Amino acid sequence: MADEPTPGIPDAPGPAPEQARYARVLDVSTKAGFVALVAGFIAYMLGWLETHVPVEDLPRVWGLPLAEYVARTDTPTGWGWVAHLHKGEFAGLAGIAALAGCSAICVAAILPAYLRRGDRIYAILCALLILILLLAGSGILTGGH
Repeated sequence: MADEPTPGIPDAPGPAPEQARYARVLDVSTKAGFVALVAGFIAYMLGWLETHVPVEDLPRVWGLPLAEYVARTDTPTGWGWVAHLHKGEFAGLAGIAALAGCSAICVAAILPAYLRRGDRIYAILCALLILILLLAGSGILTGGH
């Protein structure tokens, strides 16, 4: 009975096709990112992956200032972690990166719909948003840090 329309109340329109596509892509990409995050964490916690910093050394380096920690442990900075995804501490970062990239993936998924429809303003805005997100994630705009 819940599927029957209420008398006197018009049916609410569904979402626009691009909104529905955005939502579907967001649903799939966030679930994939979450699975990657949890899988990386579990693999690290169960010792299935080698570690970059031996667990027994962690108490000695935890309290160090960042620069000293990076120097003592030879921990990569910036996007250097990607080369270390086979190590436990870095495996979970793949899930974090996937979750951080969900917005760009979703916008990229709806861009063709705007292009097909000839909706140039929305297509340009989508393209600019994707470029801004990629630029922000690239590390180029670090402000000297």
